[in-house]
Amino acid sequence: MKKKLSMMLAMIIAAGTVSACSGGSNKPENSSGGQTSQKPAQTEGTGQAGAEEPLKFSMSITTSGNAHVEQSPDINKDKWVLELEKRTNTDIELTTIPLKDFDSKMSIMFASSSIPDVVQNVGGATDKSMAGSVQAGVFMPLDDLLKEHAPNIMKNVTQAAWDEVSYDGKIYGIPNWLSNPSRRATFIRKDLLDKTGLPLPKTPEEFLDVIRAFKKLGVENPYQLRMDFKYADLFFGPYDALGYQFMQQGDEIVPKFFDVENMTNALTMYKTMYDEGLIPKDFATLNVSTYGESINGGKAGMWTSNAAGLLDFRTKIKAVDPNAQVEIIPSPVGPDGLSGYGLYSSVITSLYINKNVPEEKAIRIIKMLDWMLTDEAKMFFTFGIEGENYTIDNGKVNYKAPTNSEQEAEQGFRGMLGFISDATINRMRMELLEGGQDVLDALDQTLAKEGVGGIIFIPDLETFQKYPDLASKRPDQAPKIIVDHMVKMIYGNEDIADWPKVIEEYRKKGGNEIIKEATERFNNQDGVVSQESRKQ
Repeated sequence: MKKKLSMMLAMIIAAGTVSACSGGSNKPENSSGGQTSQKPAQTEGTGQAGAEEPLKFSMSITTSGNAHVEQSPDINKDKWVLELEKRTNTDIELTTIPLKDFDSKMSIMFASSSIPDVVQNVGGATDKSMAGSVQAGVFMPLDDLLKEHAPNIMKNVTQAAWDEVSYDGKIYGIPNWLSNPSRRATFIRKDLLDKTGLPLPKTPEEFLDVIRAFKKLGVENPYQLRMDFKYADLFFGPYDALGYQFMQQGDEIVPKFFDVENMTNALTMYKTMYDEGLIPKDFATLNVSTYGESINGGKAGMWTSNAAGLLDFRTKIKAVDPNAQVEIIPSPVGPDGLSGYGLYSSVITSLYINKNVPEEKAIRIIKMLDWMLTDEAKMFFTFGIEGENYTIDNGKVNYKAPTNSEQEAEQGFRGMLGFISDATINRMRMELLEGGQDVLDALDQTLAKEGVGGIIFIPDLETFQKYPDLASKRPDQAPKIIVDHMVKMIYGNEDIADWPKVIEEYRKKGGNEIIKEATERFNNQDGVVSQESRKQ
């Protein structure tokens, strides 16, 4: 799960973390949706002379794999931390936790007697890294304080996100959330589609026909598949056969690969592509680097990736083929109206306030976090300091965008300091980029209508640790034992008709224990998130 979140964090840092624009006569047009312009830590002002004393508190945060953070000799003296403190009238003692060691470092922290006033987690309230701290009463419930002092947060955070930061009916965390957990998209070389003369495909069969037509055009990899079916589950989604999700079958909660008919239909599509040379023959060992090289080298006709990568794909592919046209299209719609890929969790990171923090101090912390959703804050986290990082001319932002990796990491860290935001996409920056509106349209119009949900458990099932080869890996990988059989069937070494035998093997090797735990937790509603699929 941490690997998934690491990938998501890296992607979000690259794409940005804040949405909406600023208002006012010397600001860009207001698109904040009526955010309350409440100032943090005091009734009026943000640290001017005569205001309250700066709010002092300690806080642990993840580095999110950001180089600017991890290479800093003292993050508390960082320019952007100091600027944040100035704007919020705060004095924050930050402690950073490397993402690669996050779970173990969090466990050590909770085992000690030194827990900061505010703790940032990667994930929700009951995630593994929280080490049962919420259940043990380490943090205070926030329902009443949020309702009274955080109008922007209460207005904007989705119910799905609240569910993931709650325990026993009470809110304990304040999330950095995804308003749209459908992030993966189907990409196509539109110039190649035009050459085929075929219309935009809709059903799995029509998609297969387009992929076949790409083969006739001489495209090396008509559909770009890669190992473990990661970012390659084009047909598992529409047939509701995503092997990392759970569903209810009779009185049991079982993995979705228990649906023999759906798995048979999906596997048949992949075997057809393999037999007809529509996917790489070595897909079972094809790693992410080779996958990317093929796409960026103009060798693929269709592929799956995060929507935020559209502009990068366009730039790299046009460099080798100036006539290339890369677009995001609606994913294939299955017989039951399902389309798209697995939905992500709705929470990226979340903040928790130590129960020992005095109430008045907790109120000021919450007010500061609520300020992060105002137009003023969004301008700061997105663009930096006016006159230094950007100017505004006739209501338009002129932003000095990063020109190297160091500057990109610094920009990413500034965005990370916006601890509370809709992390789906940085709309303000995206709107400034050529083609940026295409990315926003893909998220708002295409991906908003697709995405396959299921039953997920947070934290993961404990039996996954006992049977790692039987453990699913959200958000994109079925258990190893299942992937191995899928590959063998596509290569023709096993018969797809024998899928019931695979299910039987899964049960015998420990699957029954996994199913028993999943069913018990579902019945007790213990760390269960039920995501609804979006049907066409």
